[in-house]
Amino acid sequence: MAHKIPIGLQLFSVRHDLEKDLRGTLQAVAKMGYEGVEFFGFPKHPARELRALLDECKLACCGWHMPFELVQDDKLDETIAFNRELGNKYIIIPGIPEESRRSRSDWLKLAAFFNELSEKLSSHGMVTGYHNHHVEFAPLNGEQPWDTFFGNTDKAIIMQLDLGNAMLGGADVISILEKYPGRATTIHLKPYCFAVAKDDPHAGFQPLIGEDDVPWHKVFELCESGGTEWYIIEYESDAYPPLEAVERCLTGLKKVETSR
Repeated sequence: MAHKIPIGLQLFSVRHDLEKDLRGTLQAVAKMGYEGVEFFGFPKHPARELRALLDECKLACCGWHMPFELVQDDKLDETIAFNRELGNKYIIIPGIPEESRRSRSDWLKLAAFFNELSEKLSSHGMVTGYHNHHVEFAPLNGEQPWDTFFGNTDKAIIMQLDLGNAMLGGADVISILEKYPGRATTIHLKPYCFAVAKDDPHAGFQPLIGEDDVPWHKVFELCESGGTEWYIIEYESDAYPPLEAVERCLTGLKKVETSR
């Protein structure tokens, strides 16, 4: 491998375990061999408490999926203070409210908003990113929202491509990575399998990493040459108990990496 990209876990994958036992879940994730974790949603614990737990478990914070509401002007100072105390520099917006993304012009407005947000956060040493679901690949006014957005945002804005979500939306993940080189600073490694998805598109998320249709070797090659800083595993199905699933995905990912 050209350079070793660390592997983190999006904690949404183990959200129920996390609610029951925050410390125990983080300890279990660290013991599996994950090097970092990405949080999600509205904060439920003080940043200081989370940072102490991360330090105790020797885990880095590789991002936070921050609700759109928390990066608006009235909440931004609080969000910046929280992430500074946590030690997180990756502020990733995981989707946009439906009423704000109905047309191509809506996506152009969002691009302008993200450019301004990126400027504000960069002065605090933080970076802004956007994480896709599948709606970004259904054309609006003749263009995919993904291209409307990333074609009109500053290159500093992270393209956090979620591989499984994009494949569900019919996107070609390799052509996306090739079209926007250097922007997948963090990337979601979510498995997806077309054969399993034949009758139910969401069933495509059931297979584990290594049993799916993601073109892993090409993804690794483009991420290594494109300066990716974190691989972030996310598992989007209840086909296995969550902690078992994310451990098996990590094992699968390492196996696929070493098979090159």
